[in-house]
Amino acid sequence: MNLFLTFRLLTATSVAAVLLTACDSTPRERQEAVREEARNLDTLANRAADKLRTVGRRAARFDSVSRERSRQPLDTVAARAFASQLLGSYGNIEQLTPTTIEPAFVQFMQQVRTNRKQWTQRDWDYATALSRRLNGRFRTIRLDIRGRDELHIRALQTEFTALETGRDVKDLGDAVKEK
Repeated sequence: MNLFLTFRLLTATSVAAVLLTACDSTPRERQEAVREEARNLDTLANRAADKLRTVGRRAARFDSVSRERSRQPLDTVAARAFASQLLGSYGNIEQLTPTTIEPAFVQFMQQVRTNRKQWTQRDWDYATALSRRLNGRFRTIRLDIRGRDELHIRALQTEFTALETGRDVKDLGDAVKEK
């Protein structure tokens, strides 16, 4: 963004300089001024292209590491421990009923909000897997859930997605940031 503003300012300055000097200079002098400004613009464009290439490589590297991490299966013992930590007494997802699923989602999101800042991407993978299991159970018993509870669960699902996406964006931003 800053590079774009610099480019526009340089272009505007170049045009103004050419117009102001047009009255007091010869065509040959104006031609040389235009060449100099064109060289400056080329240099600026080359720098921008270099930065864009660097950011693109870093983003691709982040994406490849992320895909590789996602391919690794989750450890079942660690997944159970994570479920116990996040769900507490609601840890047995298959046993959740239409009356207990909403408190399970509330418990899950309270723990996510509390712990999310310390989590690694792998921790988010475990939380996402747990969220998918909760969502699967929700779909199974959805027709028996009260409307108010269903609406609250949908809001909590949306919040989880927003927090997870925010973390992905933050990590991507950190990966492409200049070092």
